[in-house]
Amino acid sequence: MEREGIREKTLEGLDTAARKGNHGGRPSVVDDDKLAIARARHAKGESVTAIAKALGISRATLYRHIGESD
Repeated sequence: MEREGIREKTLEGLDTAARKGNHGGRPSVVDDDKLAIARARHAKGESVTAIAKALGISRATLYRHIGESD
């Protein structure tokens, strides 16, 4: 019974935080500016490795974000 009460309060707290815009987890290293730069450079034919190195992110992260809207 006590466990169920803790569970309900935890879920209420998570819902409240989500309504305020806080969804938890680690923040993304790729913001909108970096993503726009990466997409522009990728469209010009620059290699993903060179773009990732210039922006200071991993290739895997860059592939994940470039592929989101493709």
